[in-house]
Parts: sequence; structure tokens; C-alpha cells
Amino acid sequence: MNQQNRIGLSVIIPVKNEELNLAACLASVAFANEIWVVDSGSSDRTIEIAREGGAQVVQFDYQGGYPRKKNWALANLPFNNEWILLIDADERVTPELEMEIRRVLANENEADGYYINRRLIFLGRWIRHCGWYPSWNLRLFRHRLGRYERLETDTVENAGDVEVHEHVVLNGRVAYLSHDLRHEDFKSVYHFIERHNRYSNWEAKVYYNFAHGIEGRERIRSSLFGSPLERKRFIKRFWARLPLRPVLRFIWMYFIKAGFLDGRPGLIFCTLMTMHEAVISAKIYEEEQRDH
Repeated sequence: MNQQNRIGLSVIIPVKNEELNLAACLASVAFANEIWVVDSGSSDRTIEIAREGGAQVVQFDYQGGYPRKKNWALANLPFNNEWILLIDADERVTPELEMEIRRVLANENEADGYYINRRLIFLGRWIRHCGWYPSWNLRLFRHRLGRYERLETDTVENAGDVEVHEHVVLNGRVAYLSHDLRHEDFKSVYHFIERHNRYSNWEAKVYYNFAHGIEGRERIRSSLFGSPLERKRFIKRFWARLPLRPVLRFIWMYFIKAGFLDGRPGLIFCTLMTMHEAVISAKIYEEEQRDH
């Protein structure tokens, strides 16, 4: 893209061994005049692809505790712009979303941050049901005003070095964009399961904390009558106390939220997420046994 057509936006892409996804992600954000790829010692072609795509590469060496990769990047990268867009390597900005981002940044007094809806493509199909859409995340914001929440999970082992399910807490005005961010991982189901095994360590600790009334710092509040994200957090706090969560999760996703309408990919997705819930439950039980 011609340099003069780029806008004053800094993009952060946290990565590790993302050679299958990164090129498409970089191409989708080529309209930004600054792209940072924050790597964690990739052993594949990730760094080469990043540099070929015009990104600046920095290394993040996680030593445990706080901060993880995204908060570290927000606090330490020398941004040339006030506004940042934070996306993962398996996400792409669509042309429609690009035009909307250009519009809101041209009139930047509308808000200090924007929620973007994610559209998950799984096994080649948009998972439109299963309770997975809409999926709002605050990804476009003035970088000095936003940091990812802390949910008392800094000591969790084997959960990875990047914030995954934490959300940005913004000290400012928020609004919602109307076009979706496309989430499509070009890696296999094997990697999906491997990744969610790590995620379950983090979620087990969050569920355990919610069930035992342990509050996090700088967190998204839970409210039945708040924003979509606040309602989701309210439900999750209630959900953490329920028995038979794996069974309830399949019933909720496949039948109540009509996952069957997403065809065979929907069935596979609901089954895998039910397995994920069972692993979370097992790890919570393990944690409770350690307390006795």
C-alpha cells in the first residue's frame, strides 16, 4: 500500500510460531503506518514473515507473573501514534472494517476506544450460533488509556505468556463498530486442542476465584444490566458455581443457542468446547484438593 494512503494507527500483533497465520494478518492491516509484532522466541518463519510484511519485531521474554505480553507491549513500545489496534495473528481486518476504522479515526473525538465484534470461522464455516456471536472485544483505543484487566491469575502455570480471555479496561468513552473482525486460524484441530489445554489452566483459576469470591484488580465489572461484556461477566460468575457444567455447556451451545444450525463444524465445535469445560472442571477439582 502506498505510504500516503496509510493512517496514523499502531497495530500490535502478539505471536509465537505463527507462520501459517501471520502473512494474512499483516496484509489486512497494511493500511496502518506502524505495525509491531511482539514475538516470544518463535522457531519457525514468523520473524522473517513479519519483517517481509513491513512490521517491526520485538522480543518478549516472559518470566512469569505480571505483566503478560499485551500489557507489556502497551506499557513499553515506543508508539508513534496515539491510537492502537490490538489483534491476534489468526485475525484479519476486513475491507469494510478498515473503512470504518479510517472513518472513526478521522473523527477521533467520538470516543476513546471501540469494541469490535469477532466472527469465528471454524473448519471453514462461520460459527454464527453456539452462543459465539456476537463476541465483543475492545481492540481499538488510545493506548495510554487502556490496559488489560488482572484477575488474580498471575501465578497460573503453563497458561502461556499472553492475555487471552482478559479484557481491556479503558479510562474513557467507548463506542461500538458495526463491521466484524474475521477470526480464522489456519492451524489444525490439533493446535486448537493444544491451545485450549493451556487456556483451561487460566480459566480454571478464574472459575475458582469467582466461586470463592476472590476479586481481581482493574477488572471488568459484572452487571446483568450493563454492557454486553459486563453481562457476559455476570453470567460467568454465576456459571462458575454450577454443577455439571460440561453437560450444561453442550445443551446450552448446541440446543439452546442453536449450534445445530452451524452444521457439522458446529457439532464439532460444541463437542470440543464441552471437552474444554470438562478439563476446566477437572483442574478446579485438582486445585480444591490441594487446598485440603
